[in-house]
Amino acid sequence: MWSSLNEWLWQERFWLPPNNSWTELEDRDGLVFAHPQDMLMALPLALALVAVRYVFEKFVGVPLSRLLGVRNQRKQPAKPNATLEKHFLSGGWKPTEPQMSLLATQCGLTLRQTQRWFQRRRNQERPCLTKKFCEASWRFTFYLCAFIGGVSVLYNESWLWAPVMCWESYPQQPLKPALYHWYLLELSFYISLLMTLPFDIKRKDFKEQVAHHVVTITLIMFSYSTNLLRIGSLVLLLHDSSDYLLEACKLFNYTHWRRVCDALFIIFSLVFFYTRLVLFPTQILYTTYYESIAQSGPFFGYYFFNALLMLLQLLHVFWSCLILRMIYHFMKKGQMEKDIRSDVEESDSSDGEVAQECLPLKNGAAHQPGAAPTDGPRIRATGQLAKGPPAAM
Repeated sequence: MWSSLNEWLWQERFWLPPNNSWTELEDRDGLVFAHPQDMLMALPLALALVAVRYVFEKFVGVPLSRLLGVRNQRKQPAKPNATLEKHFLSGGWKPTEPQMSLLATQCGLTLRQTQRWFQRRRNQERPCLTKKFCEASWRFTFYLCAFIGGVSVLYNESWLWAPVMCWESYPQQPLKPALYHWYLLELSFYISLLMTLPFDIKRKDFKEQVAHHVVTITLIMFSYSTNLLRIGSLVLLLHDSSDYLLEACKLFNYTHWRRVCDALFIIFSLVFFYTRLVLFPTQILYTTYYESIAQSGPFFGYYFFNALLMLLQLLHVFWSCLILRMIYHFMKKGQMEKDIRSDVEESDSSDGEVAQECLPLKNGAAHQPGAAPTDGPRIRATGQLAKGPPAAM
């Protein structure tokens, strides 16, 4: 049954241009071609990269963060409270105002004390600057090495300068060892990122990050299996050209080197917009949509590959919008705003909290910060809810 399914899945009419077969991609006369089973080496290599990352962050990232003056904010722990802890874990990190009032009554606390407890509890869950620095330093190191390696592998290749050459004699294009090793390393790295994503700092674009990693891994595996290595290598190099700049910008942001961070942010933005919003659609998407089928008709693999590339472009547009928001804050305030994908720690005397407490209640009464009203319709209703629903008449 498995062999039948495998045979059906890898039908030539699905993945290769018309009038081509898998037998043409068998190794012969000293020529080596890409084979799907080669990608199995990526799994143990991904595990090895996870181990290397752990060693790197512990023995390089942490000492480097101390050397550059990265200091973690002191977090005042929330006092143990079973009721509030239960709501924090099951009901959400940020209760609504009615929920906050109900919890305050149940615990015998003022509204201000309950709000402060949730603020401190949220801060406990947020990662420290050292962890952020270590993660960014690892990704910076890999992306920079991958970009330099990609340039050295592709610099003398014709298709780097003329993407239309990606389709010359396709699919009968021999595999070069340097391209294979670079491709395998990139695939292993993205698999390792997907493996460690649940343990890494969770940002606001977590779902988009998962989608990006899944699409990237699928593209790498599919392009290798169908010998689309030339166009696949251009996509990888295009992404690596700006990724290391982003991570470098984060590193200087964590070390509070504002001017260097601001300068790198401008450079990163220019490179990102040019590579993702100009080169990618005009060079990569154009050649895969039009020039790839100039000598043959479309087939299923053509539609599948272009659909994945279009998903990648949509993610580019999404992140471009985030960058534009950061540029807006940069132009408005004269320095780069915090990473809008990250949460920031809250102060015990947050302006938002004080403003919320100083607002008049719906019954017209108001209470000062630090004091709770002792009577009124809302408090009486809250006390009744805490005791349970009223008996049926």
